[in-house]
Amino acid sequence: MSQVIDHLPYLAAVWIMLIGVYGIVTSRDLIHAVVCLSVTQSGTYVLLLAIGYQHGATAPVFSDMQHGSRPVVDPVVQAMTLTDIVVGATVTALLLALTVLVARRRGTLDPDALRSLEP
Repeated sequence: MSQVIDHLPYLAAVWIMLIGVYGIVTSRDLIHAVVCLSVTQSGTYVLLLAIGYQHGATAPVFSDMQHGSRPVVDPVVQAMTLTDIVVGATVTALLLALTVLVARRRGTLDPDALRSLEP
């Protein structure tokens, strides 16, 4: 039972990613595809935090601790997660802006109607 609980964050991350990928594959609307890509990106946040988690560890910013007295969480994984959040928000904003431009120019958000490259 302990092994299942130890792997639960990884399973949750994979589940969130699979839901997002399924949504992207079955999407019939560009906005829906962008939102599903954002859900997939959220799975990476959970995965990174699961990788950096240590049971009983503390934050690495406490100055009153003696060196080596207690395990410390790796701050690099936390920084990567914050960077992932910023990049995800930027990519989502860019894709939504492109979706608005496609809707204005073509008049539709259906990916099947956007197959041709003619104006």
